[in-house]
Amino acid sequence: MALSKDEITQDMFEPAEIESGKEEEIATESLNFWQDAFRRLRRQKAPMAGLVVILAIVAMAFIGPYFSPADSIDEQNLLRSNLPPKISWLQDVGWLPFTGENAQGVDMYESKSVDENYWFGADELGRDLWIRVWEGTKLSLLIGLVAGVGDIIIGVIYGGISGYFGGRVDEFMERIIEILIGIPQLVLMILLIVVMEPGIVPIMFAIMFTGWITQARIVRGQTLQLKTQEFTLAARALGANHGRIIRKHIIPNTIGMIIITMMFSIPNAIFAEAFLSFIGLGVPAPEASLGSLINEGFKQIQFHPYQALFPGILISLLLLAFNIFGDGLRDALDPKMRK
Repeated sequence: MALSKDEITQDMFEPAEIESGKEEEIATESLNFWQDAFRRLRRQKAPMAGLVVILAIVAMAFIGPYFSPADSIDEQNLLRSNLPPKISWLQDVGWLPFTGENAQGVDMYESKSVDENYWFGADELGRDLWIRVWEGTKLSLLIGLVAGVGDIIIGVIYGGISGYFGGRVDEFMERIIEILIGIPQLVLMILLIVVMEPGIVPIMFAIMFTGWITQARIVRGQTLQLKTQEFTLAARALGANHGRIIRKHIIPNTIGMIIITMMFSIPNAIFAEAFLSFIGLGVPAPEASLGSLINEGFKQIQFHPYQALFPGILISLLLLAFNIFGDGLRDALDPKMRK
């Protein structure tokens, strides 16, 4: 039964008993932005699985070649030309392509008197595909990483200057971006490589030349928003110069978006290199990348499909893992996703 206002007296209330020193005790662990983001990232199974796949492939790219019976990536031996894959402890599993037999069921290792097992087989020149696939993965990762970092550096500088100064500077710089966007990226990359001749450095340059545009537009949009925030206006009122405001206030507040974009730039660069290599404008022989290996295997796909199978699986895993991990990283770094 509810009491009326006149029936409520002071004697009905007693002060709560609080232990001394615990009046304002923090109940949960204190975390900064990065610790909180990493904790939320760990809770997502798919992105963590993608990270494990990426780390496993990177590790195998460095240690995998040491398990090859061949001494180098371009060591040729026509005796083992077009040898199918063979792994001794898996050759009894008929549905796996590691029996060492050709399409007619003939053990090619016995017929050619080859004692070593080539886990991924050999190409038409007798080169071990195991070492070539992992060395090719290493080169593809290197191209993707360098091109991705280059995209970030160019895009952050360009987009930061354009968004921060605004006005005619922003209008002029945006017109340049619009012109570059109007040209298809693949066409521009092909033209650049044709002019500079195929090679690792020209491929990196061509990918960076077209890949920074997305990063620049993202940084520009973030900068336009941040330069009107109170902390930026306060720094300007206290006499901070433009360089300090950009370095200390603008860029640190866009670092999350920069990292997320970089995680998508790396697989895009790997795919671009694979495409260029597939059409014959990529890494020159005897070097190998995943794209050039797929190109070589595609020529033999009717009779020796395994030569395109293994590099195709690896590049698919890399692209899938990077994209899944990038999605999880975006959710972890986005303050709107906090629960």
